[in-house]
Amino acid sequence: MPVTDSTDSNSQLPVTVTPPAASARRLWPLWVAIGVILVLTIVLALWNWQQWQSRQSLDQTLAHLQQDTTRLEQQLNHSGSDRNERLRSLEQALANQRQQLNDQQRQIEHTARELLEAGNRSRTDWLLAEAEYLIRVANQRLSVEKDIGGTLAALQAADQVLVETDDVGVFPVRKQLAKDILALKAVADVDRTGLYLSLEAAIEEVHAITEEALIHERAPGFVSTAPGNEPLAEAADTITSAWSQFKHTLQNVVVVRRLDEPAKPLLSPDQSAYARLNMQLMLEQAEAAVLRANQPLYDRALAKAQAALSQWYDGSDSRIQALQATLADLASRAVDPELPDISQSLTLLKARLAGGNPPPADADSSNASDEGERP
Repeated sequence: MPVTDSTDSNSQLPVTVTPPAASARRLWPLWVAIGVILVLTIVLALWNWQQWQSRQSLDQTLAHLQQDTTRLEQQLNHSGSDRNERLRSLEQALANQRQQLNDQQRQIEHTARELLEAGNRSRTDWLLAEAEYLIRVANQRLSVEKDIGGTLAALQAADQVLVETDDVGVFPVRKQLAKDILALKAVADVDRTGLYLSLEAAIEEVHAITEEALIHERAPGFVSTAPGNEPLAEAADTITSAWSQFKHTLQNVVVVRRLDEPAKPLLSPDQSAYARLNMQLMLEQAEAAVLRANQPLYDRALAKAQAALSQWYDGSDSRIQALQATLADLASRAVDPELPDISQSLTLLKARLAGGNPPPADADSSNASDEGERP
């Protein structure tokens, strides 16, 4: 076969193309860029997450700061209110001090004027001033302290002083004093100290009865089993002694209850304490009513105490009966009797002092009769 033919056939076959190595080398910048972008993305995500965490922390800090600010504002307002209240109280105290100073100043001026006028006063004027003071004391004791005995003593002393003046011009005053003294003698004096001490004794008795009778002793309807009821020593012979000993033994182990009478339950310690405190409070209310001369409160407190005593305690007990009698006696007492008005004598004496020196006897007698007819 000729060579030329072989050469022609080879020339007609396709030529194999080998890719250049330079194209593979050109792709590495792209991979680098992609890696950088991924790194930057991760870094940016981490940075955003840190920023979000910081924002959350800042928000929480801001919320705490707002709460602290609100609390501080409240404390500031409260302290401001306290400061204003203290300021007002100080201003009130200052005003009271000023008022007291003014009152003392007026009292000093009044005393100074009286001292200046003392040289011109006669013995009658001094006695009239003393009588006025005694009548003022009597009015104060009757209106404030409701002390009938002290008021009566002060009025009698004032009348005795007016007797020493030997002044016919005080006849209307003495006439009114006689009426006031008679009216006071008609009023029963209230022994507040005695009533208070009786109520205190009743409170002590309630404590003793509550602790002994209600807990340690018998309830209503329960027969006492105290030993010693049967005189065993008086047995004449052995049979009688044995029978007595047998009955005594039965009394220690057998309880006899009356079924025909309703039995009241024994009080528990809590109920006993409640009854004791209840009675104590009622009697203390009665004590306060005695000191304040409050008759309605006194009657109401003792009525409640009597009702509670009948409800909570055994009426067959002798001490309960004694306490009931004491409360009944106290309930019959009056702590606020109707008191007469004794201010008219003071008004008449003031008018006599304002009149200056006593007028002549004839004119004074006519004035005294006119004043005596006044209501």
